[in-house]
Amino acid sequence: MLDLGAGTGKLTGTLVALGAEVTAVEPDLRMLTELCRSMPDVRALPGSAEAIPLPDACVDAVLAGNAMHWFDMAVAGPEIARVLAPGGILAGLWNLMDDQVEWVAELARIGGSAAVGPRDTPSTWRAETADMHLPKSDAAVRFGSPEQAEFRHGQRRTADSLVATIKTRAGVLVMSEREQEATLDRMRAFLTGRPETSRGEFTLQMLTGVLRVRRL
Repeated sequence: MLDLGAGTGKLTGTLVALGAEVTAVEPDLRMLTELCRSMPDVRALPGSAEAIPLPDACVDAVLAGNAMHWFDMAVAGPEIARVLAPGGILAGLWNLMDDQVEWVAELARIGGSAAVGPRDTPSTWRAETADMHLPKSDAAVRFGSPEQAEFRHGQRRTADSLVATIKTRAGVLVMSEREQEATLDRMRAFLTGRPETSRGEFTLQMLTGVLRVRRL
């Protein structure tokens, strides 16, 4: 398997634990360094979805954890198809906050779409990602019809750790310093004022949304 846009290796570690033979590719050298430090036995290479440093037809599956929306599929699509074996699978995974839970829906409303965007909740992620495998141009389509599924789980959190994670999201990172501070302060105040989240650790109900397509 290829973990593409592997970051610091959270998905990589899960795949290794399942017994997969994994190569990790990541463009950010600081993240790649951390991955190599924490998983020295994993083959980890600098590269991107648009320039994958692997030979043709060498992997059975390419996975992208919270990364596929960054890919330029007009370029990345042919590259991913090139390294996949015939009939191989491309899968994009996104972690979703379960907005069927009342306080989660309210937190999303308070934070706004920059903090909790359409790819971040189960009510909207399917429409947002259904064509993520397609090039945004007239380039040839390299993959078949998409399948989508959701897998429920939970994470133990505190108000501070959840706000710290939200701070790393792309929509928050591009805010002005004043806007970012105001948004995160509103979310922290909400979490510390809710009975479900104000007493230290709590479980954030989540789903992992998966888009899966097969190489043509």
